[in-house]
Amino acid sequence: MSGSVNDPADPTAERARVALPPNLRRLAGYVRPHAGRLVVGTICGMLFAGSTTTLLLLLRRLLSGVFVERVDSFRAALTVAAVIPLLALLRGVGQFLSRYLVEWVGHRVVMDLRVAIFDHLQDLSLDFFSGRRTGELISRTSNDTSLVERAVATVLADLMQQPLVLIGAAAYLVWLDWRLAAASLVVFPLCLIPITTFGRRVRRHAREGQERLADLVSLLEETLTGVRIVKAFNMEDYERARFRERGASVFRRIMRLTRARVAVEPIIVTFAALWVSLLLIYAWGAQMAVQDFLSFAAALFVMYDPAKRLGNLHMNLQHSAAALDRIFEILDTPVTVADRPGAVVLSEPVREISFEKVEFAYDHEPVLRGVTLRIQAGQRVAIIGASGSGKTTLVSLLPRFFDVTGGHVAINGRDVRDLTLKSLRSQIGLVTQETVLFNDTVAANIAYGMPDVPMGRIEEAARRAQADEFIRRLPAGYATVIGERGLRLSGGQRQRIAIARAILRNPPILILDEATSSLDTESERLVQAALDELVVGRTVLMVAHRLSTVIHADRIYVLDHGRLVEEGTHAELMERGGLYRRLYAQQFAQA
Repeated sequence: MSGSVNDPADPTAERARVALPPNLRRLAGYVRPHAGRLVVGTICGMLFAGSTTTLLLLLRRLLSGVFVERVDSFRAALTVAAVIPLLALLRGVGQFLSRYLVEWVGHRVVMDLRVAIFDHLQDLSLDFFSGRRTGELISRTSNDTSLVERAVATVLADLMQQPLVLIGAAAYLVWLDWRLAAASLVVFPLCLIPITTFGRRVRRHAREGQERLADLVSLLEETLTGVRIVKAFNMEDYERARFRERGASVFRRIMRLTRARVAVEPIIVTFAALWVSLLLIYAWGAQMAVQDFLSFAAALFVMYDPAKRLGNLHMNLQHSAAALDRIFEILDTPVTVADRPGAVVLSEPVREISFEKVEFAYDHEPVLRGVTLRIQAGQRVAIIGASGSGKTTLVSLLPRFFDVTGGHVAINGRDVRDLTLKSLRSQIGLVTQETVLFNDTVAANIAYGMPDVPMGRIEEAARRAQADEFIRRLPAGYATVIGERGLRLSGGQRQRIAIARAILRNPPILILDEATSSLDTESERLVQAALDELVVGRTVLMVAHRLSTVIHADRIYVLDHGRLVEEGTHAELMERGGLYRRLYAQQFAQA
């Protein structure tokens, strides 16, 4: 895929950066299924706001009746003393239920968002991942959603409570002194000026900070993955310096964000203190009753907390907007390899595989040019050529890891794009040079994709793959957890587990992508014996670098710069004296 999500010249990325309202509306779509909890949370927020306003009324009654007028002070004090705990209890229950229910919705929304990202990543084709760093994708799925999670949970909770408290306190001010209340509410919007000014900075610095954090996560992922190479080449100090440099970049942007965020509250406090001073002068000049002045000032302070929270709400929205942009950039990435409308299930036996004038390009750079070949069921064919000739790309088109950009690939004469992906890939087994195993048990790795298979079949597949003996020597046998990427096993052991996985799957079509090229002699011998067991009765496409492994293939196809230049048996190609013979001679001369 061309372009970059961070490329300022990319008009799609530019639209994503400025399209905050649409993204917030899209986020609201994730909230809609949980509207019932929000309604209950809102009702509890009304209970919280109502009890807060009632406490203000009770404060004025207490000041007036008990301390100023002193009318039946003991009975009045007793009544107030009885009501205050009840109101406090109602206020606490309302606050707890409102915040709990609303934050539940916020956290659930972000969990749904994470699941949506992960689901979409599973659907995207390999060309998407070839142009992205793993660390960046991890950062967007984890760090960006965490940022949205904190913001959404806080924003929803404050939206359900604080406006109601603000309205209740404002109504109380109007009831006490409508002229002074009007003046207060006119001055109040001045607090919005620093909020909106710093909010724009927060969004800009938040996006930059998330991008730098993604760089840092990518560096961490690369360094941990390549830790052996780092140590072998004495590059620890170099990697430390790179990590510190990128960490410092993240720190600088976080501090810019922090400056913009923490500057708001002191400004608002200064405005509030100034207004209280003016209120004091007004109260003296208007000979305002002390109970009215104190309860008016108390109401202003009650208004301060929701005003501050609503101000932070804007900041949180701007902060999360940058993360939302990056999240929706992934969700908006089109799925280029998917089932066509009317796709059919591949249920008939495989009789023939054909590549007809196949063209393929990465970012408009041609990789395959008009490749045509046919493979009959049960044949073992080899695809060879120099590095970069397009061998792996060619066989990757059969399971539709990519789709052709010209021509077509067919099974039994039907374009693979007209077959359902699930049925197509269920007919194909894959063993690659880079064995992919998961941090799970040996048995679970062999049975990957077949969770309900009996243990006896797993063990039989391992025996046929020359793996049963070493598996039983592991600490827990088939129940041994093999670690991330199977690093507790040798390369040959990992490869034999991958072959056992393919044997258990029992596919009619098998792709071997340089399955023995990185093994030592003894491991290669064992793996080759396992492969000999695996290929029996199957249609096999072998991508090979070592030509000694393809001598007995039924047909050998030679690629050169994306073009099919030779085909035939080993003997025929050697007799022609073309590229195959030169490659063969070079390998055995080096040996």
